[in-house]
Amino acid sequence: MPDRLFTPAEANSALPEVRDAAERLVALRRRMRELEEAQASLTTAIGRNGGGYVTGDLDAAHGELTSLGRAAGACLERLDELGVIVKDPDSGLVGFPARREGEDVLLCWRVGEDEVRYWHDLVQGFAGRKPIDWVE
Repeated sequence: MPDRLFTPAEANSALPEVRDAAERLVALRRRMRELEEAQASLTTAIGRNGGGYVTGDLDAAHGELTSLGRAAGACLERLDELGVIVKDPDSGLVGFPARREGEDVLLCWRVGEDEVRYWHDLVQGFAGRKPIDWVE
């Protein structure tokens, strides 16, 4: 577990900053997937008969992917600085390290949710999400 532990109230207080970085990360990852698919199609077309494409088209996609990768890395760094653990960058799923009844757990939130309302133990993960039932 990381050094910082959150109470449910602290996780919700941190949520505006976490939300900003997580939403940006999700958007960047979406665009990266689009470019990866386009790049694969371009590679196939160029390999067959060119399809009217030139390697410059492929280079442009690669350049944008590189830039998006750096921006996604900055989002991941920001989320790490905020003390959360990114569980799924594509959906914006993050965990806030916490302790419940002496056990290490994660308070669970993902992009699209209004507040941090769930927790799960470290073994079950997202599939074992339960409503937060304690206040500290």
